[in-house]
Amino acid sequence: MVEALDLALGGVAVGILAWGFERYRTRFVKSDLIIAGALAVGLLIFVVLPGVYDSIGAALNIDGRFVLLSMLAQFVLLAIILHLLSMVRETNARFSDLVRNISADQAPQMDGGERTIFVVIPAYNEGKTITSVVKSLPDTIRGYTLQPVVVSDGSVDDTAENARYNGTVVVEHLVNQGQGGALKTGFQIALEQEADIVVTMDGDGQHPAEELERLVSPVIDDEADYVMGSRYKGENKTGNGVVRESGIRSFTWLINALTKSEITDCTNGFRAIRASGLEDMKLTEERFSAPELIIEARKNGLRIQEIPITIEERQAGETKKPQLMYAIGLTRAILATWIR
Repeated sequence: MVEALDLALGGVAVGILAWGFERYRTRFVKSDLIIAGALAVGLLIFVVLPGVYDSIGAALNIDGRFVLLSMLAQFVLLAIILHLLSMVRETNARFSDLVRNISADQAPQMDGGERTIFVVIPAYNEGKTITSVVKSLPDTIRGYTLQPVVVSDGSVDDTAENARYNGTVVVEHLVNQGQGGALKTGFQIALEQEADIVVTMDGDGQHPAEELERLVSPVIDDEADYVMGSRYKGENKTGNGVVRESGIRSFTWLINALTKSEITDCTNGFRAIRASGLEDMKLTEERFSAPELIIEARKNGLRIQEIPITIEERQAGETKKPQLMYAIGLTRAILATWIR
């Protein structure tokens, strides 16, 4: 019985090695050949040199090399799963980059020579509100020309059509990439057009345009590189429930503890950033961008300032953030950005 199993395992080892060789010969991906080779060698040692496994089993107080092989197989399976997950993440990242590059190429080339503030507005199915948002923006602020950029993030309504007002740059994602992905597209456009300051605001009308000058002034006056709006220093008219309010304060406390900051509103999307500060930020989050931007700003030594602002009720529609998954995603984003 044991000899038959050994023979079968030997055949499996040869088959795995042949598979890895064929994969490498076809795709030239070294990881496939390395994994196949390691598995094949491990099985061949088990068959040809059983004493090796017996010694390892004795050292670990495990009786029987087949028991040890079963345990090792589980570890190998876990390693393969983690490798596949890594490949999936890498593929998704490449796809997201492709979507953003295609979208960014839609933006027309601007005439240079002016000091500009690019206002990046990510919008997902905000057709009912986006027109009033872009219409509310001033043409200039303190000698800087304002250039709105609306990124319609896979919207299936008339968001893109309604955003085309008075020179607003409108680009569309073929598929939804999340708020973080839409912001990265807007940032890419702003940097390619040599913007001086980049502002982000929501497309639902919650951020009053009349507060833009106060938001960008610390950057213009060289008092800060990254200015955040805070509803808790200003006025919050949204009427968020206790759970959401507690969550925002908890996440803000966590960011402050991890980065030695003193912010009060970590999820606010109304912010102004010196464009040169964006160039060194490593932004990978597709859907939970707010904490990533703050932590990256701290890591890159940007001077962060918080100012009081007003958060209005949504002009139409409902929030698109599911509470439980949003909380889990935000926690992961904070810890992942801090540790990397």
